Amino acid sequence: MCLMNFEKINVGAYTFLKLEFKNANFIFSTGENHLNFNKNIYEGKKNLNNIKRWFSLEEVGYLNQIHSNIVRNFKDEDKEGDAIITNKFNIAVGVFTADCVPILLYDKENEVVAAVHSGWRGTYEKIVIHTINKMKENYNTKTENIIASIGPHIKECCYEVSYELINKFKEDKIYNDYNISYNRNLNLEACILVQLSNIGVKNENIVRANLCTMCSSDPKFYSYREEGDIGRQFSFVYLNKQ
Repeated sequence: MCLMNFEKINVGAYTFLKLEFKNANFIFSTGENHLNFNKNIYEGKKNLNNIKRWFSLEEVGYLNQIHSNIVRNFKDEDKEGDAIITNKFNIAVGVFTADCVPILLYDKENEVVAAVHSGWRGTYEKIVIHTINKMKENYNTKTENIIASIGPHIKECCYEVSYELINKFKEDKIYNDYNISYNRNLNLEACILVQLSNIGVKNENIVRANLCTMCSSDPKFYSYREEGDIGRQFSFVYLNKQ
């Protein structure tokens, strides 16, 4: 498992976090200078369209997120779900977050990428495992070839929940040998790491941003728990020839 600093890149007045692996580019937006990707308002729609120009992309794919374990392929007619996959070059697929966990996946052998939105419901329902299984079924992905990047989200330090929810997770035997909480604070990242390990993703192929959306000040992020419904990050991945 790799814990590393992402490269900060500036696009105009805005700051993004970036990682590159072979032909894949992992991009995580921040809340610096109030860059907002709430697709339900004009500003958010404009910024989503700007991504094509900023990153020289043909299209940007995303879904109407519903806190589910539903996985879609890019260009599926049904646009509801919480993970999206493509093998098309110069097409970004992404997810919106403001505390939930963004996970970006890359099959480095078959050139397939996916973006996953994993809040507590998606994490409980193991959406990242559902996504990898769909990559295996539709694109012949092998888990040992997957690079996974876990982006900024609300971390255990700030994510206080009910004991009922903590116990709901602990009842799942997959976590029997792992520490996924401290008192009433749930560690979504720890749960996701267990799931990735369980399905066969190599520890050395997992990269973590280690940034909390609620308490990070450099860079700043939108946090639903801290600020309410004022903005969204957009985390996306795309393929291009190096």
